[in-house]
Amino acid sequence: MSRFFGRPAVLACALAWGLQACGGSELSNESVPPSAPGVQAQSQTQDAAPDILARLQAIPGLTVVQERPAPAPGVRFFVLNHDQPADHLKPNGTRFQQRMTLLYRSAELPMVLASTGYGISTSPAQFEPTYLLQSNQLLVEHRFFTPSIPQPADWKLLSIEQAAADHHRVVQAFKPLFPGKWISTGASKGGMTSLYHRAFFPRDVDATVAYVAPNSHGPQDPRYVRFLSKLGTPECRERIKTFQREALARRAEVEPLFQATGAAYGRTYNFLGVDKAMEFVTVELPFAFWQYGDASLCDVIPPPGGPAQALVDFMDEVVGITYTSDADLDYYAPYDFQAATQLGSYDSDESHLRGVQRYPGGYTPRALVPFDMRPYPFNPFAMPLVEGWVKAFGERILLVYGENDPWSTGAFSVSARNDSYRFFQPGGNHGSYIQALPEADQALALERLRTWAGLPAESAGAMSLRVQSTKASTELPFTTGVVDRRRGPPRD
Repeated sequence: MSRFFGRPAVLACALAWGLQACGGSELSNESVPPSAPGVQAQSQTQDAAPDILARLQAIPGLTVVQERPAPAPGVRFFVLNHDQPADHLKPNGTRFQQRMTLLYRSAELPMVLASTGYGISTSPAQFEPTYLLQSNQLLVEHRFFTPSIPQPADWKLLSIEQAAADHHRVVQAFKPLFPGKWISTGASKGGMTSLYHRAFFPRDVDATVAYVAPNSHGPQDPRYVRFLSKLGTPECRERIKTFQREALARRAEVEPLFQATGAAYGRTYNFLGVDKAMEFVTVELPFAFWQYGDASLCDVIPPPGGPAQALVDFMDEVVGITYTSDADLDYYAPYDFQAATQLGSYDSDESHLRGVQRYPGGYTPRALVPFDMRPYPFNPFAMPLVEGWVKAFGERILLVYGENDPWSTGAFSVSARNDSYRFFQPGGNHGSYIQALPEADQALALERLRTWAGLPAESAGAMSLRVQSTKASTELPFTTGVVDRRRGPPRD
């Protein structure tokens, strides 16, 4: 069963659905030293000396890389590095610097612990819970995404348990400065990362808001094929299939244009080769069509027999020509590695592509990792254990999904008896969020979020007025936190 929970005692607890009883023990016996004497007392009043910068500099292992110009009135923004062990079971071994950003309003306000599950931008932006609560925000880059990668990179240390321990140490380090309520959040892989952290360390934060976070059953989960087979009209689904067949049947025309379009973006396809890269983009198209689009795309699918460039342009619009390029595969290799070893992913319907495919069944996460993965098999126990914990023991969890988002196939289940809730945005895709929910669902979600954050309840009208006022007064960007892989790596 590999080293799923790091040590036999914790693994035994997990198999008995005892994650809650285990209390989320640290993977090693290492503890994070408290901040400098007096910091906790000083944090009770925002204006107490020393300044927040000095208090951050007093945290052992934390480096303040930069304080950026104030992004909005009353907000300070810091770029940070936090010293972390590559292996939390061996804290005296290799270390690495984990990049973070802090959006600071007041030490008395709640803290939102955010994750993208990928790399992060060091430009200021606030996730939806931060925006709704007007709170602080600590955004943590996921381990193994450059520059937060140990050297040398030992890939067996890229696991959900090691990443959860990263977040645990971050919480330990920052809670003396921010003693109020903590809410963890993230979208897609960021939401998954937040839920894994809760499963291992359920007492680290007070609540979790996870957006469009799937739980897949294996590296080629067939449930996604069934979900996609029911989206849209039969005519639309048939047009997508016809497009895929035509693109692959016209390789001789399409591939040179595919490569030229990639070159215009500064991309190459040496790892997969243009032939396989183009086929994988074509296979990916139905999933991406609904993940980020909607039924309106059906009307712009190029008709059969049209110019080959129109086929390439539509691939670029829906999937992104750079999706299977060398640079993008290299950047997203940590995600593909995790999908191939623990997280799982979706299967694709290729039944209609017989006769025009050259790599049937080849489009898997393992095929996208640009290094040898033979020593790393898929762990079939990781996701079922997390899924079981979330459903049985996950307290104060808010899940938001999109009705038409293919990833909703693997939506986690929660129980209202645990003060946990799941909502679906009607017609929503992978960009679904709380403020787009139906009025009744939105009101309940906002009420629970404020309660968990220790803030006074507001009427729906008062909340709406406050949110609109905040929108009008702040210059700080709002983000759902979703990393859109088809647009390439995030940029500052």
